[in-house]
Amino acid sequence: MRLEREGVIPVPDPPHAPAGPDTAVDETRLEELIIEAQTSLPFELPDLANRCASALGLGTALIYLVDLQQQLLIPLDETLEPLLVEGSLAGWAYRTVTPRVADAGDDVIIWMPLVDGAERLGVLAVRTASLDGARMRRSRMLAYLFAMLITSKRAYSDWLAARARTATMRLPAEMLRAFLPSHTIGSSRCVSTAVLEPAYDVAGDAFDHSVVKNILHTMILDSMGHDLNSGLTTSVAMAAARNARRGGGDLADIVGSVDQALAQWLPDHFCTGVLCRLDALTGVLRWVNCGHPPPLLIRGERVLDGALDSPPQPPIGLVGQLAPAPRQVHETTLEPGDCVLLYTDGVVEARDADGAEFGLDRFTDFIIRSSAAGQRPAEVLRLLIHAILDYQRNQLRDDATIQLFEWRPQYQ
Repeated sequence: MRLEREGVIPVPDPPHAPAGPDTAVDETRLEELIIEAQTSLPFELPDLANRCASALGLGTALIYLVDLQQQLLIPLDETLEPLLVEGSLAGWAYRTVTPRVADAGDDVIIWMPLVDGAERLGVLAVRTASLDGARMRRSRMLAYLFAMLITSKRAYSDWLAARARTATMRLPAEMLRAFLPSHTIGSSRCVSTAVLEPAYDVAGDAFDHSVVKNILHTMILDSMGHDLNSGLTTSVAMAAARNARRGGGDLADIVGSVDQALAQWLPDHFCTGVLCRLDALTGVLRWVNCGHPPPLLIRGERVLDGALDSPPQPPIGLVGQLAPAPRQVHETTLEPGDCVLLYTDGVVEARDADGAEFGLDRFTDFIIRSSAAGQRPAEVLRLLIHAILDYQRNQLRDDATIQLFEWRPQYQ
């Protein structure tokens, strides 16, 4: 094993290098622990991680979850302090989804990313006496196991939700976040990722994405106002869209269902939005734009001006004389590597101390440069949303939501 200094990436021994006697796996004990994990409560995960590490011939294991704003890695062990995502070895592993190794006295620490599918959850810190190919593989296995455990248990655990927060959440944000999916989903052919701010005070903005066999569905919404009614409008819209989608409806059916739901339950409220349907096998993209800023198509490190523009249609919820029936669905075919960018107006309208807008050019240039530098889509948006917050001194005047999806059939 070769270790570069300053906590550098390890170069492991050959995959089947024999393990030393102190790395023996207690398979019976490990089986017992995996069975126990099914019924373990979330607050018991730190102790369970240590016992699993021991059964794998490792030392200790610490779980760190990223906070809502992806600025801190927060330990599940409540006696420990958070780590910064920026400027730490743990953060480097999180940002790049790549292991990082550091000397720790007579031991080494392997910072292993915790990832569920395409969603970055945090990192696992595995402490071990020495490093070889076997210990690296087992550390990776441990990270996979606990990523699945965390994902399964956080669906019902207020404790896990609370550990990921650094501020008090307002009621509209609490309601809306209950409807939001994972920030990042994906397959070997496409990935979709999104961010939104202010994390604890969002009300009218939301995103959604889902994979149905080889079809990626994405949606971004912006409800008028910034109060509980705004959040309720967006929540009803998301529920109606999912109901129609899960019932097998096509894109026009989905938008029509949202129109009808808002007209029936919230007749005085509406939202703008873009709904997309990408066939990950063929690259055919279909979309409907309802009074929202048009999607942007990025190809070959540049924005194709007007590529996804379409004739204006009324916002969602304005059925009757203002809304055409059925909605117009537009279609194009993407090329491998194409990125489609959806956003709400709070992104480009963010203003600095002198009143200058962040602007569309600065917005797209940031994404293109970050992508060209090799950043993953989720990391591109993490960096971008923090750049927007810094630009407006962490005081957004409006919700800001960004969604990016990429078609990459060359990776299948």
